[in-house]
Formats: sequence, C-alpha cells, structure tokens
Amino acid sequence: MSSPQPTRRKRANGVESRQRILDATVEIAGERGYDGTSIAAVSAKCGLPASSIYWHFKDKDDLIAAVIERSFETWLTAVELPGDETGTPLERVTAMAAHVAKSLVDAPDFLRLGLMLALERRPTEPRGRTVFLQVRDITHRKIAEVVAALFPDLDEKAVDTLTTYAIAGADGLFVHHEVNGRAVDLVALFELHAQVVHDAAARMSAQR
Repeated sequence: MSSPQPTRRKRANGVESRQRILDATVEIAGERGYDGTSIAAVSAKCGLPASSIYWHFKDKDDLIAAVIERSFETWLTAVELPGDETGTPLERVTAMAAHVAKSLVDAPDFLRLGLMLALERRPTEPRGRTVFLQVRDITHRKIAEVVAALFPDLDEKAVDTLTTYAIAGADGLFVHHEVNGRAVDLVALFELHAQVVHDAAARMSAQR
C-alpha cells in the first residue's frame, strides 16, 4: 500500500509557497504601489522562482487581487456586532469599532491596496480594483445590517446614508493613520467615530 505522505507534503508546500508569495507581494506593493510591483520583485523578495508564482497566479493583477481577498477575509471576522450581554447599543457598537480598528492594524492590506487602485483610472481596469469594489459592497451590507439591527425604526434610505457616512469616515481615519503611523491611535478614533454615528442614528430614529 503506497503512503499518502508525499501528496500531503506537496499540498502543504504549495500552501506555504502561496503564503510566502502573498506576504512578499504585500511588502513590495506597500513600498512601491501597484505600478512598482512586479513578478520579478516578488520573486526576489520571497526567494521563489517566477515559475512558482505563475503556477499560483496568472499575472501580477491576479496576485494583487489575491492579496486583497486574503486580507479582507481576515478583517471581515471583526465586523460582527457583539451580543446584548456587552451592554447598551452604544457600548456594543463601540466595542465592534474597536475590533474593526485592531483588525485593520493587523490586516490593512486590502484597504491600503484597494484605495490605491480605486483612486486610479486606467484604460483596462485591474482585477484587484474590481475585487476591492466587490468587498466594499460586502462591507456596506454588513455595516447596514448592524445599523438596521440597532435602529429598526430607520428606513432603508436612512440606513444607507448612515452606513455610507460610517464607511467614509473610517476610510479617512485609516488614511490618517497610514500617513502619521504610530502617532495615531486608530482604535480610539474608531471608537469615537462609532459614537458619532450612533448618536446620529439615535437622533434620526427619534424623529421618526
């Protein structure tokens, strides 16, 4: 009976190689942006031949899209409203904002690279930009669900307005953190932003 160990080892090595490639891409793209990122540079950074990179990814664009997807999946786990046991609606949304900010500090790549691509205009739209816009839609739906759960009296238009404001504000705070680095307490800023959005939602709900 043949042993399955070589197959398992091959699969494990493939997963490890893919992660090394993605990690290297994050570093290169963070330093040089989309245009400055190349398969050759990623190969030099991760120590794997270009042929290995092309085995996992069709081209640079596919590689950047994979980085955005991986980082987003990690971050998305933080976008969950804590249960009633956490406290009042304000305490729950503040706790959620803190989790989201901490996750962005740990996994900022999808937002960092995505914002770069979203602000650029190219004759041929990179797949990375398309993926980022898709994950933005998912984010919008998740935040809208939170707003609607906390303030069921609000109609769809009000929920959409508050969600758009919440995401736009978070974008601005993230950019501020990227520019100023450790001098900025992103968690504290996100908590304050969540409180502002909560208060605005409460006022709108009271007017219904």
